[in-house]
Amino acid sequence: MPNATYLLFYVCFLMPSHSPRIGLLGGSFNPAHEGHLYISLEALKRLKLDEIWWLVTPQNPLKPAAGMAPYKERFASAQKVTRGAQHIRVSDFEKREGLYYTYATLRALKSHYPKTQFIWIMGADNLAGFHRWQHWRAIARMVPIAIFDRAPFSHTALHTKAALALKSWRLKQKDIAALAERSGHWAYILIRRHPASSTHIRTQRSSRGKST
Repeated sequence: MPNATYLLFYVCFLMPSHSPRIGLLGGSFNPAHEGHLYISLEALKRLKLDEIWWLVTPQNPLKPAAGMAPYKERFASAQKVTRGAQHIRVSDFEKREGLYYTYATLRALKSHYPKTQFIWIMGADNLAGFHRWQHWRAIARMVPIAIFDRAPFSHTALHTKAALALKSWRLKQKDIAALAERSGHWAYILIRRHPASSTHIRTQRSSRGKST
């Protein structure tokens, strides 16, 4: 994984002359899986992004530490899944900067890369609990947000507290490609759902361990 110096060099000198469009997919990646990769590839295409950075969090404040794999293990799983994906980079930015909350991470990233257009990417399951995030309204104003459809939240995510509060800022499907330039807006993107789930993978691993 390139360090912060390399990323800064890449953004400033190697990427296209227009303001870089970087998608940010944050999470525990406990473990990373093909579903994360699938959403990232769809985001690259639909949002016309230059890159996507996977931000592996040291610890999600809304999730218990119990059952969380060590950071190095989760980071390695993300590297393994993205191997060969040229426009997806796994980042330890939050670990190095001692960041745990998305709001603080976004402030730090925008300070480090002021000429970059960031887009926050998440699944419908995160939208369902978005109102519990620290300074969630400020996050929604700070960067555009792309939310990808995910079962079983398809029929409930758009009726949750955050979705209803931000309803007037939601872009229509036909405007999704311009989301990067629409700070304060968000889009709910309908895609074929991928069945992979970190929870399911952990459950399977636990079951195999008990049967041996």
